[in-house]
Amino acid sequence: MQLIIAEKPSVAQTIAAALGVKEKKDGYIEGMDYLVSWCVGHLVGLSEAAAYGEQYKKWSYEALPILPQDWKYTVAPDKKKQFNLLRELMRRTDVESLICATDAGREGELIFRFVYLQAGCNKPFSRLWISSMEDEAIKKGFATLKDGRGYDPLFHSALCRAKADWLIGINATRLFSVLYDKTLNVGRVQTPTLAMLTERQAKISGFQKEKYHIVRLDVGGADAASCRISTAKEAKSLKTACEASQAVCVSVAKEKKTIAPPKLFDLTSLQREANRLYSYTAKQTLDLAQTLYEKRLLTYPRTDSQFLSDDMGDTVAGVVSVLIGKLPFMQGADFTPDISRTLNSKKVSDHHAIIPTAELGKTDLAALPESERNILILAGVRLLCATAEPHVYEAATAVFECAGQQFTAKGKTILCIGWKDLDRRFRATLKGKPDSTEDDDNEVLELDAPPFSEGQTVKPVPAKVTEHTTAPPKPHTEDTLLSAMERAGSEDTTEEAERKGLGTPATRAAVIEKLIKSGFVQRKGKQLIPTKDGENLIAVLPDTLTSPKLTAEWENALTLIAKGAADPDIFMRGIESMAQELVKAYPVLSGENGSLFKTEKTALGKCPRCGSDVYEGKKNYYCGDKDCSFVMWKNDRFFEERKTAFTSKIAAALLKNGKAKVKGLYSPKTGKTYDGTVLLADTGGKYVNYRITIQRDKELS
Repeated sequence: MQLIIAEKPSVAQTIAAALGVKEKKDGYIEGMDYLVSWCVGHLVGLSEAAAYGEQYKKWSYEALPILPQDWKYTVAPDKKKQFNLLRELMRRTDVESLICATDAGREGELIFRFVYLQAGCNKPFSRLWISSMEDEAIKKGFATLKDGRGYDPLFHSALCRAKADWLIGINATRLFSVLYDKTLNVGRVQTPTLAMLTERQAKISGFQKEKYHIVRLDVGGADAASCRISTAKEAKSLKTACEASQAVCVSVAKEKKTIAPPKLFDLTSLQREANRLYSYTAKQTLDLAQTLYEKRLLTYPRTDSQFLSDDMGDTVAGVVSVLIGKLPFMQGADFTPDISRTLNSKKVSDHHAIIPTAELGKTDLAALPESERNILILAGVRLLCATAEPHVYEAATAVFECAGQQFTAKGKTILCIGWKDLDRRFRATLKGKPDSTEDDDNEVLELDAPPFSEGQTVKPVPAKVTEHTTAPPKPHTEDTLLSAMERAGSEDTTEEAERKGLGTPATRAAVIEKLIKSGFVQRKGKQLIPTKDGENLIAVLPDTLTSPKLTAEWENALTLIAKGAADPDIFMRGIESMAQELVKAYPVLSGENGSLFKTEKTALGKCPRCGSDVYEGKKNYYCGDKDCSFVMWKNDRFFEERKTAFTSKIAAALLKNGKAKVKGLYSPKTGKTYDGTVLLADTGGKYVNYRITIQRDKELS
């Protein structure tokens, strides 16, 4: 009997079906001399710092750096049941060996090895290495299983990555948090991501708008534009000179250009397009794609591949056929799909690109929630476009001379609309006007304008001046930030590196959400804007933590370790040294810098006892003078009995006027509600007292 361990339940079910394993049990499937089970992602991870001693339970500068010698591992609390089951299956006497069927990549290897080691298993294991979930690919993979120990270097690479992130993340976060007396999360991925946002915001804040002018000539019905002219006076002078001269065509250049069909979606490109068209956040798109995957309508979404494996040709042809019939805007389209454009096994990593599944044919699209339907159709349209013909056009550039200056007219004639016809048909169905990614020329010749030729003259020359203003860079949206994260550090990363950019397609959405939750970034519509704390954090951190170069350097080293060409111990010693140097470099802070992240408090009013400012806390309203005992508790029994929230508005009125009008007070005696005035009746004791007056100044205690 062999125990097959996959990374996710759905993958285990697909493998079981391909092998004819059908008997479902609690947490696994049995049959054909196989037990097929799964991990549910990361079951085991590196333990928290507190696991290494009492001194690490509280954050302190003196306890840094934290450098574990014997690393400890912890089973995720919400996944103990599945881990215990896997351990039991590993220990079964009839299980002779295991098959690692987790994702074919560094992290997939880590997931299996952590479980294998934590369970104390020493049985032999093989490695299934496939990137397609087609039946034939699975069967071929099982026919060519590899010795699991042959992937030890890949495991060492993954383990180094996990430990390095732990060491730098834990030590840097605790270091800067204790120095500035505020929780400041620092991470190899999220910190450079925040730095990109703050850099963009700095460019926007420091941008100086400038006016410029363009003189435009009407040359036979087309528009020929000058270069930018700084002053209105100079532009007007040129316009006048042109109107008194003739324009001569000095050159005409034509070039045939081809825009290849877009590649299929990986997760990042799907998230970017959904943000552009529907304003979905990266997390929303991932969640929607995951839901569609669980409904078996979409292939696995957490992928960085934009191609399909070579064995998927027939499957794709079937899906394309279904899409043509399902999508109304495809009616009448001149479309002959070329499936081969989407197939390339060499460019498929852990998982292939995202496409709809054949289940789409059995599904009523109208019955799906709108958001799910949008993502499913988006993936379908991308598949159709990817298999369509290239878009071909002829670009023409004509240069005219007039009054000693040059003017340029640009235009294009479409020779084959190709995939853009499908894209435009789809976009015509969308609500509103989504952001476009096309870089259309600003000055375009009319398609029916007379052809230009060198030496051609135009006289008289109608001219006009248009005024423009330079625009600052736009704030990042999730679309542009995901793109920046994907490309970050690419110039410093070798071609062989498994991971490029900041984070992975599966983790980037979580990184953005964590920055927002931590208070370093805020959403304003589709824009992502760094907060003051976010800007301050980047300002105080060293370049090594804010630059994507660190990730690039790590990836280059980890790639060598995975190939067996570098020593993992040397890599880890370098990481430990980096953590030690970081702590040494920031021994103390001046009082001025130490208050950098202090929250500015707004006073609600003056203390009736000492006259100092009163502030709002989490549970109370307290006097700012530490020697004064005045405090009003939000959960005071007086307000709780009357089922009234003791709001800051009520507190401010009490402090200002000694009374506050309150609506909807509950009477415990009558069970009814009424409007009244709460009086502040402070006698200087430990607790503040209150009274209520209603009509005719009748008092109720």
